[in-house]
This record gives sequence, C-alpha cells and structure tokens, in this order.
Amino acid sequence: MVAHVVQAGGARAVARCDALARPPYSDSAHGLTRTWLSPAFTATQERIARWMEQAGMTVSRDPATNLVGRYEGADPAAPALLVGSHIDSVHGAGAYDGPLGVLLAIEAVAALHAAGKRYRFPIEVIAFGDEEGSRFPAAMLTSRAVAGTLDPAALDVRDRDGVALGDLVDLAAYPAAARAPGSVLAYLEAHIEQGPVLEAQGLAVGTVTGIAAQMRYEVELVGSAGHAGTTAMGLRRDAVAGMAEMVLVAETVARDSLGDVVATVGVVQVPLGAANVIAGKCAFTLDVRAGSDARRDRAADEILRLFRQIADSRDLGLAVRKVHDLPASPCAPALMDLLDVATRSAGHKPFRLVSGAGHDAMIMAALCPTAMLFVRCRGGVSHNPAEHVDPVDAEVALRVMLGFIDRLGAVHHAAA
Repeated sequence: MVAHVVQAGGARAVARCDALARPPYSDSAHGLTRTWLSPAFTATQERIARWMEQAGMTVSRDPATNLVGRYEGADPAAPALLVGSHIDSVHGAGAYDGPLGVLLAIEAVAALHAAGKRYRFPIEVIAFGDEEGSRFPAAMLTSRAVAGTLDPAALDVRDRDGVALGDLVDLAAYPAAARAPGSVLAYLEAHIEQGPVLEAQGLAVGTVTGIAAQMRYEVELVGSAGHAGTTAMGLRRDAVAGMAEMVLVAETVARDSLGDVVATVGVVQVPLGAANVIAGKCAFTLDVRAGSDARRDRAADEILRLFRQIADSRDLGLAVRKVHDLPASPCAPALMDLLDVATRSAGHKPFRLVSGAGHDAMIMAALCPTAMLFVRCRGGVSHNPAEHVDPVDAEVALRVMLGFIDRLGAVHHAAA
C-alpha cells in the first residue's frame, strides 16, 4: 500500500506546486510572488492545511505564523521529527523553491497514514512562513522563532510600503513559537538544489553536507541632490555613482578570493529618483557567503573597508547595518549516513554536496540535528519562473525520505 501511494506522491507534489504558483496563491500572475503574510500567503496556508488534514494530520498555526501538521506517534510525549521547508517566495519566483519540500513531506505522511504505519515519535510537517526575507529586511524570522534564536529586536521592521510587522502579528506572543530543547528529534528538509551539480552528475537527489555561512547588510549612501544639467562633474556628490563603484568593488573582492566566496547586491533603491536629478540618497543590500565563517568574514571586512574608502573619496555619508549573520551549518553526520543508505535502497547512487544557498535547516541546527536532501532542478535555475523539477525526480526524493524516516524509526525503536 505504501509503495502504491509513493508511486503517485512525488508527481502529485509537483502538480500541487504548479497549482500554488498561480493566483490566488500568487500575488502576481507573472511568475510566483508570495510574500509572507500577503493575501496569497494566507490562501496558500489554507490550501496546504486542507492537504495536511487529508493526509491524516491535525493542523495548527504557531505564534510565529508557521503552519504545522502533526501525525501522532505511538508515544505522543516523544520528541517529534520535523519535516518541511518554507512557502514564501522571492518576487517573480519559480514554483518549487520551498513548497516542494513541504508537499513532499505531506506525501510522506500520506503514505504512512494510508499504510497504517506509525513510529514511536510523532512526525510534524512544518511550513515556515518567512525564509526568503522578500517582504521585510531580514530573513528566516519564522524558523528563528522555532529554533529559539530570534532576537525580539529583529521583529521591529517595516516593509517597503511602511507596514510594520507588529501590525500583522502579535509580537508579544511571537517568541512563544520556540520549541523547548529536547522536544525535537531531528529536522529533515527536501529542497531543489538551486544549482547544476546534480544535473551534471546525472543524479536525481543528493545528500547535503552543510550550508554556507551568510552575512547580509543594508547600506545607505547620502550625498547631495542637484540639477543634472547645471552641476559640474567635479562638484557632484552623487550617491548613485558611489553605489555603482561599491557594487563593482564587492564583485571584485569576491572574484579575487579564488574560492567559494560570493557577494551579491540584490536590492537597489533610489528614493525620489528622476532622470534630471543627481541622486542625493540611495540604498542597497550586500549579501556575502562562503563555505566557512572565516572566509566569509574576511571578504565582508575587505568589502566594507573599500566601501568606506569610496565614501570618503566621494564625500558621501555612509551607514551600514548588519541585517543578519548566519554561520556555516554542517548537517548531522549520522543523519547524512541515513540519507545515503535510503538513497542506495531506492536504487540510486548516494552523492554528497554543499549548499551555497541558505535554508531553514541552517537555523534549525541550533535546536536539533538536521538533514537536507537536494532534488535536481533543470539547468540549476532557481528564483525564476523557468524553475523546473521532473516528477520522476520528485518520486525518487519521496522514496528516499520515506526510507530515511523508516530507518530513523528503527534506530529510535531500538534505543527505546
């Protein structure tokens, strides 16, 4: 019976991702846009809640707005296995980044429920609300709440329209989403790779060894606005020109690092910009990542040193605010081994790779052991409507997830 459900489950997860990529589950009809706490986000939570219930779970929302489906175990007091990912998106996203992991987790529980299979521990499917940080100027606010690592000051934020997070959620209750130490057995997250390695290897899935360290900043430059036609070049304090030089400096530092360092300016803002006005103010984001904290920190320090040098040479005011600092997060070796064994048992070659992208798993590592399974995506394309996952690969991922859960269950049954 489980095998029959598994056969359909991966393809159904992909089809459901496709359905959730359109209105009313997207705030845009042109590429998926589902920001945290938007109308599309609410509609998506409601639809996924129904699927959770159909799979045999009881459904709730925690104080940090995460959707949680619980499948009871033989011992309700046992630490729970959490399986999931996020359901928010960047602007103009693809259908699978995040939601595929949630929907595959639902399919895993559906297969167990159809077969009447339960383990000693309960299984909770969790759909995190804010991983991308595409609405507010910080990311992973919902998984940080669950992991108990959230600084309440991080909730004092507004979106680009000036809407405060406190207008949308109960900030006083928000920290209560934290899980107690010892209450979570492990966290498993399936996610599209967002890169080309698995495709190059001819593999459907891979075991993630760890997640790269990240540092993100908001940078503001202040110069002097002036008329584009009457202000001589030598007299200008052009904030945009300074920003342009800084963007290229960040790129150069990352390239010259000759390793896995990457630096990205992803958001650029020029308030009150006009074609005939020299910009007096602008702002941008800087994201720096590397496989180790030390390499990331060296690159970030050098970039900021050069930013200060550019600002001084151009007589610009410079303000830098660190938005988040996420250390490198290795996955648990024992759980990686279980994924490898489950992959081999599903008839596929085990393969390990590192994640350059951040995931909720890196946050959850502060609470419990974590494991990640990457699923091949065509061309390594992500954060783009062209994102594509073959349903056959999703079937493989689901079989591996079920194999992982079954082996984890055997380990903990033996230890009980």
